[in-house]
Amino acid sequence: MSSAANTPSAPTPPADTPSAGTPARTLEGRTAVVTGAGAGLGRAEALALAGLGADVVVNDVGPSAEDVVAEIRELGGRAVAVTGDVGEWSMGDRLVQAALDSFGSLDVVVNNAGVLRDKMLFNLTESDWDDVIRIHLKGHAAVSRAAAAHWRAASKASGGPVYGRVVNTSSEAFLFGAPGQPNYSAAKAGITALTLATAQGLARYGVRANAICPRARTAMTAEAFGDGVGAPGGLDIMAPERVATLVGHLASPAADGINGQVFVAYGDMVALLAPPTVEHKFTAAGGTFTAEELDAQLTPYFSGRDPYRTYAAYSVAGLDTTGTQKTP
Repeated sequence: MSSAANTPSAPTPPADTPSAGTPARTLEGRTAVVTGAGAGLGRAEALALAGLGADVVVNDVGPSAEDVVAEIRELGGRAVAVTGDVGEWSMGDRLVQAALDSFGSLDVVVNNAGVLRDKMLFNLTESDWDDVIRIHLKGHAAVSRAAAAHWRAASKASGGPVYGRVVNTSSEAFLFGAPGQPNYSAAKAGITALTLATAQGLARYGVRANAICPRARTAMTAEAFGDGVGAPGGLDIMAPERVATLVGHLASPAADGINGQVFVAYGDMVALLAPPTVEHKFTAAGGTFTAEELDAQLTPYFSGRDPYRTYAAYSVAGLDTTGTQKTP
């Protein structure tokens, strides 16, 4: 960043952080919006937030949203369904308004909705690209924008910070540049950048934004994993409920000090990612590079380099001890 005006300021604590004696993980009196919550990871996240006491706006494109609402109500919680496509920009406003109209507040946004159109780059069609970018990246942006506008207005009206949590769903695909998922990898990289911009832009209003890179056994990922592996308590090592527990924490008052972070989460672990680092700095002797000087500095530096030593974070794959990842 070139100027002090663009340097992020320290996060502002929410005005209504629980007082002493109040459980730091409770979401009682809070309202959460979860997109893509009709099945799989989104469903597990909606149920986890409801289990912490939150009222939940359940979004999905089909009737499965109503099924999850029924589950939450059977467990004694409160929830409403809003059916529709988050790839439509207006859906963000609809979801925020549904939270306000139904429960009187908006406190948590979990952006989860997505689709897969896996193709190698040379087989990728325009619709394969547009569908994935629209639903993943545009969908995250649409809901986040609407929530941000609400929280900013609420903060200005109250004269202080508000309570706001955003949990976005990125993926290890953006770390690896998955060769069969150029569209998905690009969308998830964009979501990570969107998360960082959200964290920096809304911290002054009391909002915290973080991203997760989850693995979970769902209908969308059924072909990616081998047989289920048991673990203490009998819960599948790739069960989406494992990831949902982290989402519940990031949504809670206990996570007030966590902002602008990226986590890999699955199995028995949660891994906090570090930001990229500078490997080497090349400097022009005369202040401006010539083609010859670039050749003299860069060519020998990369000579004989391991082809897997790129910007891709292959080392993150070494975290996996679940024994469920299929290999080609």
